Amino acid sequence: MIAQRTLLASAVVSALASLSHVALAQTASTAPDADNTATTTLPAVVVTATPFGNDENSQILAPATVLRGDELRNKLGNSLGDTLSHELGVSASAFGAGASRPIIRGMEGPRVKILQNGMSILDASSLSNDHAVGGEASTARQVEILRGPASLLYGSGAIGGVVNIVNDRIPTQLVDKPTGEAEVRYGTVDRTKNTSLSINGAAGDIGLHIDGNLRDADDYKIPGHADANDSNSASGRLPNSFARTNSLGVGASYIQSWGHIGASVGVNDDRYGIPTEERSYITLKQTRIDLDGLIKEPFGGAFESLRFKIGNTDYKHTEHEEDGTPATDFKNDAIESRWELTHKPIAGWRGTFGIQTENSKFSALAADGSGPETVPVTKSDSIAGFLVEERDFGPFKLTGGARIESVKRKPQDDALVDRDFTLGSYSLGGLWTFTPGYALGLTGSVAQRAPAIEELYSNGPHESTATFDIGDNNLRKETSHNIELSLQKTAGLIRWKANIYENRVKNYIYGRTTGTVDEDGIADPGGEFTERFWSQGDATIRGAEAEISYNLDGPGLSLRGFTDTSRGRLDNMGNLPLQPVTRVGGEIGYRQGPWRSGLSVVHADSQDNLARFETFATPSYTQVDANLSYTQKASSSMPITWFAILKNLTNDDIRLSTSVLSDVAPLPGRNLIVGVRTNF
Repeated sequence: MIAQRTLLASAVVSALASLSHVALAQTASTAPDADNTATTTLPAVVVTATPFGNDENSQILAPATVLRGDELRNKLGNSLGDTLSHELGVSASAFGAGASRPIIRGMEGPRVKILQNGMSILDASSLSNDHAVGGEASTARQVEILRGPASLLYGSGAIGGVVNIVNDRIPTQLVDKPTGEAEVRYGTVDRTKNTSLSINGAAGDIGLHIDGNLRDADDYKIPGHADANDSNSASGRLPNSFARTNSLGVGASYIQSWGHIGASVGVNDDRYGIPTEERSYITLKQTRIDLDGLIKEPFGGAFESLRFKIGNTDYKHTEHEEDGTPATDFKNDAIESRWELTHKPIAGWRGTFGIQTENSKFSALAADGSGPETVPVTKSDSIAGFLVEERDFGPFKLTGGARIESVKRKPQDDALVDRDFTLGSYSLGGLWTFTPGYALGLTGSVAQRAPAIEELYSNGPHESTATFDIGDNNLRKETSHNIELSLQKTAGLIRWKANIYENRVKNYIYGRTTGTVDEDGIADPGGEFTERFWSQGDATIRGAEAEISYNLDGPGLSLRGFTDTSRGRLDNMGNLPLQPVTRVGGEIGYRQGPWRSGLSVVHADSQDNLARFETFATPSYTQVDANLSYTQKASSSMPITWFAILKNLTNDDIRLSTSVLSDVAPLPGRNLIVGVRTNF
């Protein structure tokens, strides 16, 4: 049997290497809490995007939050950023309803990596806030947020963190009968009609999966005027804030006792408006093909598993003028591979090491073939090796990780300079369980990021953001030095955690805006584009987070409170742009029999710590949300849940400091969402 596995592993490696260019785990027990009161230990949730599949409360290098089940469904928005915006340390870019990306600890864009089943989305959302994320949370089993140093395992650029959408598109387990989830919902604020479906099945040794989502939302209602400084601006509904999304994914895998090998295909088709005076809109199409394989004990007794993943993405979106004329075509053809070997314990150390490659061809060109190139056709190649090791020393757990990466940028324009970067990143962390259920953690890391293609080579108009972007061929790599201290209680009905961190970034890259220009980049006081230069400076981001909860997953009363704050500054040059504000929030819930209810309140301070070129200080706001659901036992295998969710109950005028459009595009007003879902 070992010989068969070895031959199979060798065949898979040799066959697939040429294609790449270079559980919810639950335990329940009754244990005494710190006050010697018997309490139920709540279920542990496996974080799939960590090397050892640890639960969310035992992470050192990757402090984790996992949204799943009813909690995820109640927080679902029209975008990934909206869905995650009230999680600890997470805010959103909020560029209308169609495009909103997570911002983690004040870090945005390419510093936050978006994954799907552990692989990069490979869209264009990291380029600009108006670009939608090419992944869908409505069909996900869970969404994982990794904040902190270990996110470097998925890319040296992931200084801020990682978000992983887990949809089980490639099955890893066989099911006895078809299982899945279906949901239909309607929202009043934008007349949203949303239908989602996810089904798992099996045919012999073949696991099967299909998922899909249809969303159609009109322009959404706002409490006051669109422009905070203009009482004559639009009111009632925010013009051009519509969003339409279609997605479909199918997958299959061959599953045996030795592991699995499978493939999937996913398609996204989006159309959404940009709520600015230009009234532009974006059409987006993405096709993604993934291969995934796991072989247990591939080379005999030394290794636990060999895992490989290969993803290929064909991405395109077009930015249209109000009358439908195509303005700019963004394209990204990319392939990524990831190869991991997990070895069995050696002198008490458990570890995973591997290689990751990525090859892409990216461009943002005028749709009619004339005018300046927003981003010229550029090829990028990267290859990285990574290692993470973990060992327990009694009550002390030590984890270390390292990554070395080579990145090459090659524009096809001979007038532009090729750039090569060698990146070295590493992290070291310890977790001391000084008494059962309580732990103190300390981590430190150094992470480096190569300038993105648009930061190096942009030189043209960007219709949807109304900016004329100018890159700098001479930008240097970013180097982040991060240290974090955490204290947490992970057992019992009452749990809490607190983190403080400091991140010093050398050569931090940011967009600096100046005056207005015309479509050719010529200075014009009445020009429709704001000139934006990609610039560098040393920066420091400091912050703190705290969260306490009571009985979050159990019946009866549940409580949660949280607060987070961060402040980013460019050394000797003022504040970083688009920084999140200090927030304080609380939730109360009650579960009894078929009924489930909840109420949440989040207060955000005003933001007047502006960058030198920012002009709008966002006011404070308080957002109140509520939910109520009833689960009807229609049959033993197919319960039906009827639900109602009320967002922004007080109809507050909410403007996010992390949004480029904060002065002209508030968030939606009061929204009643009603729907029904079933699990089978």
